[in-house]
Parts: sequence; C-alpha cells; structure tokens
Amino acid sequence: MSKKRVVIAGMGFGGLRAAKALAGSGFELLLVDRNNYHLFQPLLYQVATAGLEEEEIAYPLRGLVRGWKDTTFLLAEIIGINVADRTIRTDSEVISYDYLIIAAGSRTNYFGMDSVAKNAFDLKRLDQAEDLRNQILFMFERAERESDVRRREALLTFVIVGGGPTGVEFAGALRELIVYVLSKDHPTIASSETRIIIVEAANSLLTAMPDDLREYARLKLISMGVEVMLESKVIGATEESVQLFGGTTIGTHTLLWSAGVAAADLAGAIPGIERGGAGRIVVQPDLTIPGHPNVMVIGDMACCLTNGAPLPMMAPVASQQGEYAAQSIVARERGASLPAFRYRDKGAMATIGKSSAVAVTGGFKFRGYIAWLAWLLLHLFYLVGFRNRVVVMMNWTYAYWFQERQVRIITSKNRRSVRS
Repeated sequence: MSKKRVVIAGMGFGGLRAAKALAGSGFELLLVDRNNYHLFQPLLYQVATAGLEEEEIAYPLRGLVRGWKDTTFLLAEIIGINVADRTIRTDSEVISYDYLIIAAGSRTNYFGMDSVAKNAFDLKRLDQAEDLRNQILFMFERAERESDVRRREALLTFVIVGGGPTGVEFAGALRELIVYVLSKDHPTIASSETRIIIVEAANSLLTAMPDDLREYARLKLISMGVEVMLESKVIGATEESVQLFGGTTIGTHTLLWSAGVAAADLAGAIPGIERGGAGRIVVQPDLTIPGHPNVMVIGDMACCLTNGAPLPMMAPVASQQGEYAAQSIVARERGASLPAFRYRDKGAMATIGKSSAVAVTGGFKFRGYIAWLAWLLLHLFYLVGFRNRVVVMMNWTYAYWFQERQVRIITSKNRRSVRS
C-alpha cells in the first residue's frame, strides 16, 4: 500500500516546522518552494546594514531534507492550486496530493500606492537586502563628490516608513553603521550630515509593546540621532523624494517600506476560496479551508480568528501553526482529531542598537542590556544551521568589540537591478 502524500507549499517558518514534525512519520513528504533555501527573515535588516553576509541567514533546503526519511524537495514556482481534484500546478509540472499545507508567506503591502511600490525598498528577500545595502553604500560614494548642498542632503537622508520591529531595528543598525563605520570610510562626510527618519502613522512605535517600552524605544532612537515622525502618513514617492499627507516633502533617494504586508499572491490562485483582510485565506479553527478538510493554510496566508480578530502575521504564529498542522494530519490518519488551534503568545522583542532592546514575555518587561542579550540568544537559537549560528555569533562579537562592519561590498550600482 502506497504512502499518502503530504505537500508543503512554502518553506518559511511555518512550512519548516510542519516538515520537521512530519518527516519520518509514515507519509511521503514533498516540500515545494521557489527558493532552494530557508530564509531567517528577522535578520534581513542586518544584511542590508552590512552586518551579516547573505548565506549566514539562509540554509540550503536540500541540506536539511537529505537525512529525512521519505522526504523530497522540489524547486518550483506554484502558479495554481485546484482543491477539487487535489492538484498543484507549478512552472514545471502538476503535482497531486492527499494532504496540502499552504505556507507561502506574505508580500509587501503598499496599500495601492504605485509610486511608493516603484521607488521604495523592502526587506522580504535576500536579493532585496543586498540591493538596499548597495544603495546605502553607493549614496555615500555619490554624496562624497556631490557639490550641490540640497542634492547632497537628499543623498544622505534615509526614510523608513513603519515603526514596527523591522523599522526600529533597521534604523538603529543603520545609525550605528553610519556613526561607527561609514563616517570613517568617508572622512569628508560627518555623521551629523546624515538623516534617518522613521515615519509612523500611529501615535507610537512598536504598537504591540507596553507603553513604557514604546517610549523607551522612541527616546533611545532619538538619543542615537534618529528622527521619529509619529502620526504621519506617506502618500507618494519619487526616486528623489517622499511625500507626506499634509504637503510635507522629504528629499531622499532611499526609502525603506516596512509599513505593512499582505498574503502572498498564491492566495489569489485558488478559485472559490474566501479571503479576508490583506488577501489572507479565511480558515476554520482547525486551519483547514471550509469544505476541504485535507487542505490547511498556515502563517501569514491564513486569516485565523482569535477572539474575533485575525492573528498577527508573525513568525511565532506561523511556527505554532506549522506544528499544529503536522499533528492534525497525523491524528486524522489515526482516526482522531485535535481541538481548535490556539496560539500561545510568548511575547515580543526588538533590538534598538548596541546593548539596547525591549522585550515582553509572560507579563514581564525588559529593556536595555538584559533585553538585548535575550534578543541575541533567542535569534541564535532559532537560526537554522550550526555553522550559521557560529559565524553570526562571531560577527556579532567582532562588531560589538571593534564597532566594525565587514560586509561593505557594492555589488551593483543600479538600484533596480535585483528588484521586482
């Protein structure tokens, strides 16, 4: 009797957790992703700010699965899913399944602003992080030989839209890169000439944090030289400026958009499926699609309601849902069922700069050095691959003691070269 096939579409945090739980459990397991690596997205901003190399936060998927029984990997782009006949259409072949876990993640949400989508950088992929690093380094090269005061100011102005963890962490890391490294590489450019501006539509940064930690993060960034503009909205952008609601225009050549995400485009490739906010697929309490109990959606693509509100699009949610999806499939094959999925919120954290972070877990709040140390250890723990952990730890130690960033290589001068 042939084994039932479980296909996992997407190998982010949720897909990887589901795959680990199902490997060797009596199923034929097929993992499908358009990349041949698992990406640790929380550290993408460190690639963009010259702190880490790309390969240090990615791990080859074939290297992961080669020791897993009855598990194979397919490098392919999924372009359609037919839940009626249980098939997946990719750019290379059609795949059948008995169970399907959809975990394709998210894309950047520009809320319909085409000019922003055209001119902003984002941090969802490795090549985007490299592209942003190229841009930052090249702006300093251009500014060094720019004689026009206004153009030089725009070249040295960096605008970050979104005051969540990505925006805050990137702003702090970029400020440290400029102060400790780039101002020394470019002695004709003083760090005081540069501007880093966070634009946030809400009335505080890190809205998921308690009020005192939000204020700590804001004051810490300001003390580092980062400008924080709260209750401000971006309405448009060009290659050389950002327009805010109310008429303010900021001259800049570098705009990072971290103000929102939406479900991956694959969510729209499944006909007859209800979708909620941000294009997410509405799922039942057991994470299945209504009418299709053999199809589960997890992570950023899933609109899973808890107390009437959808769960946030975060890695911890995806990881827990991946574990649940695997356990649910195993239980079903044994004639049993699991209770509805329940997310266990273990807290949140964000690093601001050297020896400074904020964290909340289990009703306890931390800030400063202790929170920063906890952030380091937790990210090292969840990073995939022993070598990656060792190399990242060495790089962090080197940067801490010598205040240096080694990855200052411009691989392209064309800001559009690797973006889509």
